[in-house]
Amino acid sequence: MSSVAQPYPHVAEGADVEDVKEELRLAIRDARKARSARRRDEAAQALAKVVLTIPAVQDARCVSVYAARVTEPGTGPLLDELAARGVRVLMPVLGSGLQRDWAEYAGADDLRERAPGRPPEPGGPTLGAQALADADVVIAPALAVDTSGARLGQGGGWYDRALEHLRPGVPVVALVYPEELYDAQLRPLPSERHDRTVDAVATPEEWHLLGAGVTS
Repeated sequence: MSSVAQPYPHVAEGADVEDVKEELRLAIRDARKARSARRRDEAAQALAKVVLTIPAVQDARCVSVYAARVTEPGTGPLLDELAARGVRVLMPVLGSGLQRDWAEYAGADDLRERAPGRPPEPGGPTLGAQALADADVVIAPALAVDTSGARLGQGGGWYDRALEHLRPGVPVVALVYPEELYDAQLRPLPSERHDRTVDAVATPEEWHLLGAGVTS
């Protein structure tokens, strides 16, 4: 686990948790922007290989995977490899406000940016929020994760709400860069009661079960 270049804000007594989260988000986003395109591409290829070694992913018939933004750990190679193996891939479609939806991945050429700043989405028909119940594994984005399973997201709470439709026992795997995995004993991530934890984390180097974990 890397502790190099890990931003970690000082938390004063009585500090607002959301303010602490936002300070950490800004620092991690800045660090991600500093990665070159070459390093991002290499990391995306390595990340796909790591994720495909996770037993729950190997056994899955349907996996939920997101299309990564430019600075996020890349998911393009993973999407293509899962599709090539005949796995049904569900991708998030972000509606207005709190709307949640999903659509099937039909190849990189089908992905389109529906609005500036939004991640690419499939061009096919949407399936409704309840479609996530078909997933055997969910691959979720994160800015950081700690070893207790706490996940720092972008701040909109979209995944926390979307995961309400997940079947009990289905694992959620977050993707981060190695330095974005925090030791919960030394540097626990700020979290609130409503925050959804994840079961595992994958980096371009390796994957780990977190907290209570999932059976492998």
